[in-house]
Amino acid sequence: MLRSMHTAANTMNALQQRLDTLSHNIANSNTTGFKRREASFAELLTQQVDRLPDDEAPRQTPAGVRYGNGAGLASTMLVTAQGPLTETGRALDFAFTAANQWFRVRVTAANGAATIGYTRAGNFSLTPTGGRLALVTSDGRPVLDEANAPIELPAEATGFQLSPTGTLTATDANGAVVARVNLGVTVIRRPQLLEAFGDNVFALPAVPGAAEELNGNGRGRIAMKQGALEQANVDLGEELTGLMTTSRAYQLNARAISISEQMLGLINNLRSS
Repeated sequence: MLRSMHTAANTMNALQQRLDTLSHNIANSNTTGFKRREASFAELLTQQVDRLPDDEAPRQTPAGVRYGNGAGLASTMLVTAQGPLTETGRALDFAFTAANQWFRVRVTAANGAATIGYTRAGNFSLTPTGGRLALVTSDGRPVLDEANAPIELPAEATGFQLSPTGTLTATDANGAVVARVNLGVTVIRRPQLLEAFGDNVFALPAVPGAAEELNGNGRGRIAMKQGALEQANVDLGEELTGLMTTSRAYQLNARAISISEQMLGLINNLRSS
C-alpha cells in the first residue's frame, strides 16, 4: 500500500508543477511578446522484481515485474513560436515578424553589474535623461543599439520611422533627420538556455553558439514592423484543455492515495481482531 501512495504522491507533485505552468501561460495570455512554456514528463526509476525460478508459465513479456514510482517533471520548455501581430499605429511600437529574434536591453544583475537582457516586447517609449530622450521598455529598461549602448535621441526628435531591418530614424518638427540608430537585435540559437529575469525579459548564459548578434551584413536578416506589437503565443483553448485534463489526472492520483489509506485501515483492523 505504501508503494501505491508514494507513486501517486510523486505523480501529483509533477502534475502540480504542470498546473502552475499552464496557469502562468493563461495569466500572461495578454502580455505583449510573451512566450508560453510547455511541461514534459519522464518516468521515475523503476524497480525490477524477477520471477520465481519455478515459474514456467508461457510469457510474451520480459521476465519479472517492473514496479514504477510515478512520473516526474522532466523540463518546462520555452516555446518560441511567433505570436500574432496586432496593429497599433503607434510610432514606437515595434514587432518582429520572424521567430527567435530578440531586442537587446540593459538589465542589472543581482550583484549590481549591468548586463544584456533579451525581450520580444517592443512597446517602447521615450524618457528624458540629461537633456536627451532615452528609448526604454515598458518597465523603464534602456533599449540597446547594435554596439550594446543605450539608445538616446536628441530632445527635438518628434517623428520616428523604423525600417524593416531595424534602423530607427528620428526627425524634428520640420522633418529634418536629427538621429539614425540601429536597434540591437540578437538571434537566440539555443532558446532553452534563456533564464527568466522578470517583466518579460530573459538573460542568457555565456555559452558559445547560444546567440548571434545581427550586426553589419547580418542586419539584412532582421524582420521588423513598425506600428504593431506581437501578442503572446498562447492558445487559450489549448491551455484550458490541458488545465482540465491535468486536474482530472491530479484528482485520480489523489483518489488512489485515499483508497490506499482505506486499505491500510482495513489491514490494521484485521490485525487487531
